[in-house]
Amino acid sequence: MRVGVPKEIKNHEYRVALTPAIVRELCHRGHEVLVETSAGVGVGFDDQAYLEAGAVIAATAEQVFADSDLLVKVKEPQPEECRRLREGQCLFTFLHLAPDPRQTNLLVESKATCIAYETVTSASGALPLLAPMSEVAGRMSIQAGAHHLEKAQGGNGMLLGGVPGVAPGKVLILGGGVVGENAAQMAMGMGADVVILDRSLPRLRELDQRYRGRLKCVYSTAEAVEQYAFEADLVVGAVLIPGAAAPKLLRREHLSRMKQGAVVVDVAIDQGGCFETSKPTSHQDPTYLVDGVVHYCVSNMPGGVARTSSMALVNATMPFVLALADNGPIKAMLDDEHLRNGLNVHKGEITYCAVAEALNHPYVEALEALKL
Repeated sequence: MRVGVPKEIKNHEYRVALTPAIVRELCHRGHEVLVETSAGVGVGFDDQAYLEAGAVIAATAEQVFADSDLLVKVKEPQPEECRRLREGQCLFTFLHLAPDPRQTNLLVESKATCIAYETVTSASGALPLLAPMSEVAGRMSIQAGAHHLEKAQGGNGMLLGGVPGVAPGKVLILGGGVVGENAAQMAMGMGADVVILDRSLPRLRELDQRYRGRLKCVYSTAEAVEQYAFEADLVVGAVLIPGAAAPKLLRREHLSRMKQGAVVVDVAIDQGGCFETSKPTSHQDPTYLVDGVVHYCVSNMPGGVARTSSMALVNATMPFVLALADNGPIKAMLDDEHLRNGLNVHKGEITYCAVAEALNHPYVEALEALKL
């Protein structure tokens, strides 16, 4: 099979979908790998490293898209990339379609087979390809939040860890999943006063036992969100409904009752965001102000630490990339229900229920679509 790796073109996105080590593995199995020139330079892999691994270097993205059967990316395809896709091709990448009708319509029109990292599952019901990026984003959320609390960045001038004689900053984390726990670890490590809200009592119990009272674990209600948000210096939105649009937990009217110069970091922005006032931003221009509250809503946060993120992502995606290349996308998904759960679009049909519901689009079950 011909596997293509285009260079990422989203603003300040330096990650790469395949490292030379995985390229070598694919070539050893008899596949041809086409890598766009400079695709890996942002994480320290030059064209020579890919050539030595057995890849062919393509001069343009157009060549990669035209000559590949399986395209492996990191971030969702931009409109010009969507228009290069064709029926019979398979795209394997993050998609986040629920809040993005434009991308969804373009992928449907392409009739390509589009598998989303974020909805591939594991036997335990976890999301193994989303998890490493969630770990990175959770940790970065505190790093970014702490930076933008600085007065020169528009924040209220609070040091999260405080100093002897001065109370630490207050951090509220909405959601106790992978993002939330990693954010809590970083915030506690800085010495902040941390509260995490979630609606799963077993998960709250697990977190409480794990951190032995250092982390305040509270059941999430509208009243609890308001109570703790109004006291917080930093609020991290870490709510996830797999494949679906994120619920709006913090409303516009809440902002006026928050601390002036408080910071909100919306890690759920790829799924539409969990704050009503959230809108996607970039690493180049990461924040904006609404009612005195600093909003950080960068839609590719892990891209800021591209080398760590690329290595972590490739470690997770490798078994699935090999299966898709070795068996072909259709057979690979028929053989593996967890990979099949990643199928979002196939031959002009939306095959992930939460996406279809969010966009009011007809839905075809993935197994049915593949058999057709």
